[in-house]
Amino acid sequence: MRHVLTSFLCAHWAIVFALLALICIDGNRGVAAVLGILGVTVESARLINLEDIVVVAPLATAFLVVAVLFFWAFVDTLINDASSPGADSVVRIAFISASGVMSVMLIGGAAQGINGLFMVVAVQLAALLASYVAMLAERRSVAALDEDDFHVRAHSMAKAAAHNSLLSLISGRAGPNREGGR
Repeated sequence: MRHVLTSFLCAHWAIVFALLALICIDGNRGVAAVLGILGVTVESARLINLEDIVVVAPLATAFLVVAVLFFWAFVDTLINDASSPGADSVVRIAFISASGVMSVMLIGGAAQGINGLFMVVAVQLAALLASYVAMLAERRSVAALDEDDFHVRAHSMAKAAAHNSLLSLISGRAGPNREGGR
C-alpha cells in the first residue's frame, strides 16, 4: 500500500523549501523577502546587510539541499515499499536537515537583532514536527493493517516446521528431543 499522506507531505515540504531557495536568491530582496514570506518584517539588521552574498548563498544552498532531500524522500516513498529496511531514513534526514536550517536561521536572526523571528521559527518547527508525526502514524497504521499478513507468515512457518520435523522422523535423523537416529 502506498503512503498517500507521506508522499503528499514530502512533496509539500520539497516545494516549500525550493520556493524559499528561489526567493532567497532573488537579487534585490534576498533574505528579507524570505523572512517576509515567513511572517517577519525586517526593519534593519545590525551587522550584515541581508542582501549580501555571504548571507544569501549559504541560506539559499541550505534551503535547496533540504528541498532535494524532501524530493528524494518523495521519490523513495513512491518507488520503495514501506516495509523495506531503512524506508524512512531519507525522510528522517530531510526533517532533521529542515529543523537544522530553521534553527540556524533563528540563531542568525537573533544575532542580527531581528524581532519576531522566534515565533515564526517555532511555528515552522511545529509544522515540521506535526508532519513527521503524521508520517509515523501513517506508517504504523499500515503496519497494523499488515497483522493479517503476520498470521499468514506464522502459519507458513508452522507448516514448514512440521514438514521439517516429519522429514527428520522419516529419514531417521536425530530431532531436537532425540538422542540419535537409527
